[in-house]
Amino acid sequence: MSPTPTPNPNPAYPPADIAAAVARGLRKANDPPQLGPDAARFARKYAAMSQNFRNGAWRHLDEDDLAQASNKAWGLVAETIKAISAEYGGFLHKHQSIIEVAWELAGLARNAGDTDAARQIIRSFNGARTQHANFYENELPDVVVLEELIHCEELSALLFALFWPDGTPA
Repeated sequence: MSPTPTPNPNPAYPPADIAAAVARGLRKANDPPQLGPDAARFARKYAAMSQNFRNGAWRHLDEDDLAQASNKAWGLVAETIKAISAEYGGFLHKHQSIIEVAWELAGLARNAGDTDAARQIIRSFNGARTQHANFYENELPDVVVLEELIHCEELSALLFALFWPDGTPA
């Protein structure tokens, strides 16, 4: 008896639509996708790296190194977006590509009628960008770094749930 196929957890986001959103983001950033035969391997690598950044963020927060905690929180989100991009359309070579792909994924959610997800992507991504800036400025208090780290975790989980093939990066 053959196994029952795993149902698509997100029928509102067919792979072709996700690929189109990634392609639009890459075009807006003027970043050619340069897909190759190793794209799936890199997608998994970026997904694993996102979790490494997550763990590092908490470690640095525990050590009161707020600048590094902020940097790792941004890395968590950036690597999540890079994983999704590699899975569906190409490698991101520019910082601007991360931003454009995030906005395109939010637009995809909004166009599918999931305005709550779109808002969460936009708000949490802006928080991640604040974390990225804090790495250089190191002026946010610990309570803000902590809250934004939690939002970065939630954003990464949401992006994987909505746009990763089986809903989880594991």
